[in-house]
Amino acid sequence: MKTFLAGIGASLFATVAAHAAQPSPWEMNFQPAGSDIMRQITWFEHYTLWFIVPITLLVLVLLAYSIVRFRASANPVASRTSHNTLIEVIWTVGPVLILLCIAIPSFQLLTAQYSPPEEAKLTVKATGNQWNWDYEYQVDQPLSFNSAMMDEGDRAKLGKEDKQAYPRLLAVDHEMVVPVNTMVRVLVTASDVIHSFAMPSFGIKTDAVPGRTNETWFKAEKEGLYYGQCSELCGQNHAFMPIAIRVVSEAQYGTWLEAARTDVDKADKDLMAEIEQSNKLASAGN
Repeated sequence: MKTFLAGIGASLFATVAAHAAQPSPWEMNFQPAGSDIMRQITWFEHYTLWFIVPITLLVLVLLAYSIVRFRASANPVASRTSHNTLIEVIWTVGPVLILLCIAIPSFQLLTAQYSPPEEAKLTVKATGNQWNWDYEYQVDQPLSFNSAMMDEGDRAKLGKEDKQAYPRLLAVDHEMVVPVNTMVRVLVTASDVIHSFAMPSFGIKTDAVPGRTNETWFKAEKEGLYYGQCSELCGQNHAFMPIAIRVVSEAQYGTWLEAARTDVDKADKDLMAEIEQSNKLASAGN
């Protein structure tokens, strides 16, 4: 029984690792963090809720109290009180202290987002087009390819029949592939109109502006397939411009990069086959 449960757990873990992060129905929280920055963003969101919820409830209670206590039927003669020094001090000092408590960690997070802890080991240029992305790997022997939303009729040809791993409207024909635990610099620009390169699990969102190159970075901590989307209204097919980043081991990345220089389609298929085989072996070993 223990072996059976362990096998189920390993299979689930392998599935999670393979799928990594993508939107889910009725999702109320952020997608699972795939980087330290996203973990900080998640913490900050939970932190601010400790202020937002009590303030919202307090305002609701005060409104309800005022409506009931000071209604016309209960107060035929309205109060002519013009001010109250204590209340004015409280509602001035209180919000200032609350804003300070929010501002300090907010600025710390903003600083962390713009201060990479180390030099980038890989630089990828992402160029937004209507409505797809061009990726250029700035390595010794540059690699370039286009990434567009996968046509449903191409699932079998691309080897992406698994709709859970490759969901409709999010799966692409060619993912950006990066190694795990590696600092990646992304240079973001556009060829036509303003787009936005966003990957929720990594906590990044950068505008792609024609004629300008913006920079962002991430360091993925978990292997898997992560989904994002263009987050700037860029035309009639804006909703069909997904972003997919596949995070793999250093060895898998090296093999893929070498093969992709001659045939991206084959390199992607070989990489997917290797990942699937690794997951099966991990499941069998447990």
